[in-house]
Amino acid sequence: MRTIMVINAKGGCGKTTLATNLAGFYSAKGNSVCIADFDPQGSSLDWLKARPDDRNEIIGIDASNGTFRTPKNIDTLILDVPAVVHGKVLTSLVRRAQSLVIPVMPSPIDMRAAAHFIEELLLVGKVNRDEVKLAVVANRVKENTLIFHTLEKFLKRLKIPKIATLRDTQNYIRAAERGLSIFEMAPSAVQQDLDQWRSLTRWLNSKRSIAE
Repeated sequence: MRTIMVINAKGGCGKTTLATNLAGFYSAKGNSVCIADFDPQGSSLDWLKARPDDRNEIIGIDASNGTFRTPKNIDTLILDVPAVVHGKVLTSLVRRAQSLVIPVMPSPIDMRAAAHFIEELLLVGKVNRDEVKLAVVANRVKENTLIFHTLEKFLKRLKIPKIATLRDTQNYIRAAERGLSIFEMAPSAVQQDLDQWRSLTRWLNSKRSIAE
């Protein structure tokens, strides 16, 4: 079973948007997909409630109490983790994943928070031993702005790869309102976004994202 966690201790960085779109991507590929939502707000589960019946089923699990059982015959498990996760709770969560995707937004507050969080992550046993692979996604970016270039420089200084840059667009909101991912919308309307996701999905589907 492929296990991908979307995580960042900073709230409002787009974790659920990434998690639901990852679920939609793998579902569109014909995989049996499950989202475990660890956030008491249950945003991923709300997305699933809005999902049309004629789309591929994605199973949702309320994992807000920290425990859950993955259904049988699941190909891909997406873990949507809430903000403000540290210490033993963080260590326990990381044990569940093969790959960690960390969204970072282009703001000084978000970049400082991400730096501190990544430092903490690198001290977690499985991460420190390279048993879990990390990647950063620059999220909700307006290119050719000063803060975007600042974010690019910041990410280059990190000790983990920046895999993708995702633009700030209403397409994600339109998809979320309908319980869909951008991979399930008309390609002509979301082609630029699909192009931006390609580097992330390529990484997740490669051996580079899973420890040997």
